[in-house]
Amino acid sequence: MAGLFDVGGGRRMYLECRGSGSPLVVLVSGQRASAQDWMEVAEGVAGPAVFDDVATRTRVCAFDRPGTPVGESVSRSDPALMPTTAEAAVEDLHALLAAAGEIEPFVLVAHSIGGLIGRLYASTYPDEVVGLGLVDATSIEMQDAYSPEDWAIQLVLLAGDIREALVEYPDIERFDLPTTFDQVRNAPALQPMPFTVISADQPWGPVVEQAVAAGALPPEVPENFGYVLDEVLIESRAAVAELLPDGVWIRDTNSGHIVHQEQPRIVADAIIGLVDRVRAEG
Repeated sequence: MAGLFDVGGGRRMYLECRGSGSPLVVLVSGQRASAQDWMEVAEGVAGPAVFDDVATRTRVCAFDRPGTPVGESVSRSDPALMPTTAEAAVEDLHALLAAAGEIEPFVLVAHSIGGLIGRLYASTYPDEVVGLGLVDATSIEMQDAYSPEDWAIQLVLLAGDIREALVEYPDIERFDLPTTFDQVRNAPALQPMPFTVISADQPWGPVVEQAVAAGALPPEVPENFGYVLDEVLIESRAAVAELLPDGVWIRDTNSGHIVHQEQPRIVADAIIGLVDRVRAEG
């Protein structure tokens, strides 16, 4: 099943689902990433992609948020007011699943900034979500681990330099990050459920150092900032892994940030492991 569904306000969103079984796995992409993000693997990596692999073992859905390009094309979902927030994304996803007739319970698996959306959805609709997976996800615990000065730099990096992209695609996705982080921080606590955290393990330090030297990052980013980020990630990932009791933390991944494309088998097997734990709890 793939198509556009009415989410209210005169807008439609794109959803693609495959496979059968319960619980339904809902894949939440990172910033400016579409459903296609879960259907591809990195260059030189053997498939299958995460979406295809999981679909052989349970039902799985992925979707396009407004403003998330698909290759060289614009989003398959209708435009929405930008900048957006995690709360707006949660309500869109809730309306989309209902409009498509996809039935709870859901296991949410979210990557990068999508992790903030996944956590907020699980807090907002605890009766629908029975499992949560975070794939190298952005977290409020990162903010807690930074100094205020370094956090301001991290917000610049999270937003990304999209000035040229905005000229070509004015409706491209961008988040009101301070509001989004506040929404997640002020949300009700997550209810106990099967929980899996997957972390990248390749360091950012040399990558950021080289990018600064090449002039590829904003001038306010110092050369050593990647090493600061690496220290923050050590602390914040451990805190995220302890959010819920009996969480599973997969951290030996031999991967950079796009774990689901660089190590699709690790991610797909972890998702099915999460599904199996949900099923075992009945």
